[in-house]
Amino acid sequence: MNERVLIAGIGNVFLGDDGFGVETVRALAEHPLPDGVEVVDFGVRGVHLAYQLLDGYDTLLLVDATARGGEPGTLYLIEADGGPSTGPAGAEAPPPPALDGHQMSPDAVLALLDTLCAGTGATPPRRTLVLGCEPAGVEEGIGLSAPVAAAVPEAVRTALDLIHGRPHHETDRPRTEPTGLAAN
Repeated sequence: MNERVLIAGIGNVFLGDDGFGVETVRALAEHPLPDGVEVVDFGVRGVHLAYQLLDGYDTLLLVDATARGGEPGTLYLIEADGGPSTGPAGAEAPPPPALDGHQMSPDAVLALLDTLCAGTGATPPRRTLVLGCEPAGVEEGIGLSAPVAAAVPEAVRTALDLIHGRPHHETDRPRTEPTGLAAN
């Protein structure tokens, strides 16, 4: 594999299921990975993620808790369209993200990355995917709920399938497609 891939675990381990991304990349890091694939626990350090992406990656896989209304533990594989986030037709572009490194959502990180790339001449990843899991709760507390913890091994398998170019396993868990994004 000649591509550079960054798999970024996002989330706050002190907010229950929001730690899904962190726990998944910890488990994924125990597997042998091809050259060019980096697995990093960014936690709540979104600004660090944006700056690391300036190093040049072909693919970014964000792993995060993703509330989309499904049953807790449901996994979602979402491929971003790569275009700017503009909102509904005719709506003004959203304001630039606030630089609060502990409150940056993946959307804010990607918007900041666009700004940084424009200012530095760097190139953003050609492909951005989100591997998300429906949380049961994100209240204060350490540890994943049972359905989200049970989804971690499946998320690791899905990430490994993507890394190795294999079709991801079909499961009983539904995968959905958010508005404006195409499912992989």
